[in-house]
Order: sequence, then structure tokens, then C-alpha cells
Amino acid sequence: MSETSPTSFDAGTPTLPPGAEAVLSALRSAWVVLDSRDRVVRSSPSALPYGLIRGDRLRVDNLLRLARQVRRDREVRDLEVEVPRGHRGTELLVLDVRLAPLDDHVLLLAEDQTAVRRLDAVRRDFVANVSHELKTPVGALALLSEAVSGSADDPQAVRRFAVRMQHESHRLTMMVQDLISLSRLQSNDPLREARIINVDDVVAEAIDAIHLEAEAREIRLEVRGQHGLSVLGDEYQLVTGVRNLLANAINYSPDHTRITVGVHLSDDVVELSVADQGIGIPERDLERIFERFYRVDPARSRATGGTGLGLSIVKHVAANHGGEVGVWSSEGTGSTFTLRLPAHRGDWRVLGVNSSQEDATTDEEDR
Repeated sequence: MSETSPTSFDAGTPTLPPGAEAVLSALRSAWVVLDSRDRVVRSSPSALPYGLIRGDRLRVDNLLRLARQVRRDREVRDLEVEVPRGHRGTELLVLDVRLAPLDDHVLLLAEDQTAVRRLDAVRRDFVANVSHELKTPVGALALLSEAVSGSADDPQAVRRFAVRMQHESHRLTMMVQDLISLSRLQSNDPLREARIINVDDVVAEAIDAIHLEAEAREIRLEVRGQHGLSVLGDEYQLVTGVRNLLANAINYSPDHTRITVGVHLSDDVVELSVADQGIGIPERDLERIFERFYRVDPARSRATGGTGLGLSIVKHVAANHGGEVGVWSSEGTGSTFTLRLPAHRGDWRVLGVNSSQEDATTDEEDR
């Protein structure tokens, strides 16, 4: 990642020791530098979405207390903390934190230990999911192949069973792909090397991936709201999340209806919503729809080839980016799914982000 030119918080802020900025920009750990008044004067790209800072303040109270002890005693201190991922996040990150004096400043280094726990969970969940879900289409294919063998003298029956086999094999392929995607989401952390992601690009790419399915059903896709917003994270994961929301809306909407994608900024949070005019979701199911393999209408899921993993993938994308996903629905009226992500505002304190993107954001704000 390229470096950005560091800037002081204001004219009265002491400069960092010579060479410190170059060393800090090369660190892979999340890091924060506090001045003598406990203000954040420099930070790494991951410090904000990790939930360590907000504006020019350290958000974790026990770390702030420890930083003051380090400044007073001039001794290195270590602490393991659990923090919400982002100021809207529901997922907890486990961080090994070390604080050390740095001239008149305090340097905070944070190593994310959540990945170790993620990998263990991935292994357990993948085995459980495969054994539970794949046996259904595999068993169906085995029965259909036997039926084909027993109907060799009936061409119509062979064709009918062949169509069923194609449907089950497609469903099996989609399920394997979703399982792999879910496993990757659990094991990959998009905030370790976060990039500035243009939300307009995410929406456009997701719509491009799904528009043929919408056109086949004569479902109109509309985009409304604000433009030019950005977040920190991984573009592929974000596109995957929005695409799954759109695919879910199409699967549960009647033909000749409309799906609206809305983008808005609210209190430093980008709200990306997908609203449909579909069949809606019963109130009793709203709390469970983000669970893996949970289906409101199993028969409809089988007909559309749904795997029951799409919304679970969206939930993991949101959590991975320090955000959340919610739903409003009314039976017979439609549903609105809203993905909420911490907004990126081109904060000059963030080093190590793509410099051309950062400069462009700063220029736009200046105008």
C-alpha cells in the first residue's frame, strides 16, 4: 500500500520523532499515536474500522487509562481487549494491545487475534454444513440415476428424470459455491489491508451481475440516493453482499415489479438498502432469516435453486466491515434489507491508504 503525506492535527501539535512516521507507515499492525492531551494524531487504516478510534479520540476506555499510565510511568504495557468491530459493529474483535512511550506521545499497537478463532470456527462449521446440507441433493441425484436406469425403454421418463438431475446438480453446484464463499468470509479479514471503496462502484457491479435475472422476470432495478460515498474494506466482499441482497429480492418478488437500491449517509454511517415489492416475510421468521440454511419457504427455495446461505453471507460481509444488516418487512407488501457500514471521510490521520484516492477525497472536501 502506498503512503500518504502525514499532517499535524493543528499548529500546536508536536511533531513525531525523526523517522517515526516512515516506520509506522510500514507496520502491518493496527496502530494509534496519542499526544499529551490524549488526542489521536496519527493512525493506521485499520484503527478506525477496528473500533479503536472515532474522530480524534480513543474509543476504548480501559486502553485510554492504560495509555495515561504509560505516559506517566514511561513503561511498556500489554493488554488483551475485546472491542466491537466499528462503532456500528456487533461482532467482537480480540486484540492483543501493546502501549509504549514515544517521546511526548504514546504509541498503541494492536494485533488482531480473531483470525485464529475464525479458522477454528470455519473448520467446524464447514464439516457440519457439508454433512447436513449436501446429503439432500446428493441423495436425490442417486435416486434419479437409478430411476433413469430403470426407465431405459421409456424416452419420456428418461427426459423428465434428466431435467430433474440437471436441476439438482445446479443446486448442488450453487450450494458448494456458497459454502466456499461463506468459509472465505469467515477466514478473511478485509480490514487488515483495507482500501477506500466507492459505494457507487459496488452497487453498479452488483446490479451488472444480476440484471439478466431481473430482465427475465421484467423486474425493474432502480438506484436512488446519494452518490460519491465511500467505505473502507474489500470490494469483492461488498459486491458479493449487495448481489446476494438483490438475488434474494428477485427470488421473492413477483414479475413486473420494482426493486430499489438506496444509498444514504446518516451519522457517519453509509446505509445501503434493497427494497422490493415481494411477498414479504412473516414476523415470526424475521429473527432467523440470517441463520445459515434457514428458509422462510423451503418449497420456493427449492424451485428457485436457493441454498439458504445468501443472507448469512450478507451478515458476515457486514460484520467483517464493522457494520450490520437489518430488515423491515410486511407480508404482501415487500421487504427492505439495509446494510449499514462505517463511512470513510478521507480522514488525513489515516496513513497507508491509496494516496491518489485519499488526495482526491481531500480535494473534493476542500471544494
